[in-house]
Amino acid sequence: MRKYWLLLLSLFMMNGAYSQTTNPLRDSLNLADKELIMRPDSIDLRLKKARWNVELGEWEYAKTEYDIVLQHQPDNLAALYFRAFVNMKLNRYGFARQDYMNVLRQVPNNFEAKLGLAILDDKDNKKTRAFDEINMLVEAFPDSAEAYAARAGMEKERQMDYLAVYDYSEAIVRAPANTDYILNRLDLLIKLGKREEARRDLELLVRLGIPRASLKEYLDKIKKD
Repeated sequence: MRKYWLLLLSLFMMNGAYSQTTNPLRDSLNLADKELIMRPDSIDLRLKKARWNVELGEWEYAKTEYDIVLQHQPDNLAALYFRAFVNMKLNRYGFARQDYMNVLRQVPNNFEAKLGLAILDDKDNKKTRAFDEINMLVEAFPDSAEAYAARAGMEKERQMDYLAVYDYSEAIVRAPANTDYILNRLDLLIKLGKREEARRDLELLVRLGIPRASLKEYLDKIKKD
């Protein structure tokens, strides 16, 4: 569950969905559709299909599957978690908030639901509440790279660039192989004119397996400064 939630968080930050024609998940999704014709009451199969819909960016299809699961199992935590995420992608913020609250009703101190609520409030233009929530989350879960990264994202949006660099750095300490965190810090360091630090992040990304050619845009920016 936790691993898939982290996948959702990374998906949430992406500009576009996965390719609808070349993604290998398409074959698995087509197979699941056929199996559901034979086994329409299978909750596990519907959850798997919904997951593939999410990874392909098919939000409405995913929501339909989670709706069906929750009609049969209203307290299914997986379906509540991920329907909340899908509702956020569909800008159905009130429904997403209700799903997160239903998770917290079952598991009051659940990290993922609290983080989801903070991100939701930020997107729903409840900026002060969102920042209060993420600050409390960082304090309550000081070992969480995800909490630091989420706060860094809010700070970056608010142009609190030095604070965002600090929080991305804290996230990287806790998750040193997370290239998304490093890329975000790299972008901020370039913006702040920290060329040597930016070069170090660029080299770190190369060591982590990102081709140097893919980083040309960042390298060009460093050279221009």
